[in-house]
Amino acid sequence: MNSLVNSLPPWAEKYLTAEVAAQVLDEWVGTSRLAQYPAGMGLRDIWLVLGGRGAGKTRLGAEWVNALVNGFRPFADHRYGRIALVGETLNDVREVMVEGPSGILSTARRNRPQYEPSRRRLVWENGAVAQIFSATEPDSLRGPQFDAAWSDEVAKWKDADACFDMLQFGLRLGTRPIQILTTTPRPIGLIRHLLGSEQVTVTRMKTADNSGNLSASFIEAVEQRYGGTALGRQELDGEIIEDRQGALWTRAQIDEAGRVQADYHAMRRIVIAVDPPASSRKSSDACGIIVAGIDQGDVAWVLQDATAQGLKPQDWARQVVSLYHRFEADMVVAEVNQGGDMVASVLATADASVPVTPVRATRGKWTRAEPVAALYAQGRVRHAGRFPELEDEMCNFGPDGLSEGHSPDRVDALVWAISSLILRGDAEPKIRHLA
Repeated sequence: MNSLVNSLPPWAEKYLTAEVAAQVLDEWVGTSRLAQYPAGMGLRDIWLVLGGRGAGKTRLGAEWVNALVNGFRPFADHRYGRIALVGETLNDVREVMVEGPSGILSTARRNRPQYEPSRRRLVWENGAVAQIFSATEPDSLRGPQFDAAWSDEVAKWKDADACFDMLQFGLRLGTRPIQILTTTPRPIGLIRHLLGSEQVTVTRMKTADNSGNLSASFIEAVEQRYGGTALGRQELDGEIIEDRQGALWTRAQIDEAGRVQADYHAMRRIVIAVDPPASSRKSSDACGIIVAGIDQGDVAWVLQDATAQGLKPQDWARQVVSLYHRFEADMVVAEVNQGGDMVASVLATADASVPVTPVRATRGKWTRAEPVAALYAQGRVRHAGRFPELEDEMCNFGPDGLSEGHSPDRVDALVWAISSLILRGDAEPKIRHLA
């Protein structure tokens, strides 16, 4: 019997005894991931599960329903008997939530329900009933009452707020009505509201987390095509990706810049741009560091985002010098508004042979960034890799800076780098000799 216990996931062993190991191994706990089976974690009355495609959201919802009907912990401490199943359409509920490969019928190992399509419901032997509803008909939720609900792909619902509100009025049976919402996230108002609520438990799951249950060729194909893109971060990583209204850059525009390999040896010029912080405290602004080059066709390439937080001047100077030599750069472009001569001197201390071109900001950040954003729109700037933190900052950069009030250090360094390569005729370094 101990060998059975030893075959369980390590996190499950402390919750189970040898006497129940054989039974447990036939249950989902034996193969589930911790994010799907949060043993020992106190779930709130609303459980929001945000996940990528194939991350296991549907399986979790189906197992959750079956557990509630049977009164299985950790999802339930008693049997639930009246459950609402809400999907984008009635067909989605049937094809995915009920009859799908990871649906309720496929995952029920005991007390398997009978599906009555004409009455739009599932019925269990113990009397539990799950009724089916379409999010396209919020008023259909008027009247019925429930003690639990599973809502799937909520971010796709046409009128998510209205449907969710009607569902809440019906969740009034029992001592503790509960609900789970499973969805690939989109930046809709309902998702934002739930994320900001203290009454909601939020679980995030990536497609890659469930790779053991997915085709290896599928994982390879989607990662190659969508990995690091805004679409991939939403559909694979389960992130909420949105553009800020009025921002200089959009996700679509950055995706147009591409994320392809670039040979820095073939660049005509390469610069390391530095936007130093005012102090080295961990809570201070980051030191923006961007490596960029320009090719023979006068297209600028962002080669690396090496921005760092909380470094002392000598540390970020050593990092800049290291990048200068690694990329065989032509010069370092350093903003000197914060530190004046200190910036050049600290770089000289790290390596006096590195040429430094000081630049001083005489206009606002937005005004300086506008010409660089225009170059993106013209297709004259490309990204030689995935730089999610830089791209997030770009798409959050509005006339008043970043929405949360932080300094746009990555954007500042980006603007200095691209400007020095294309827009500044007075900062021409030596011409590189191609290998």
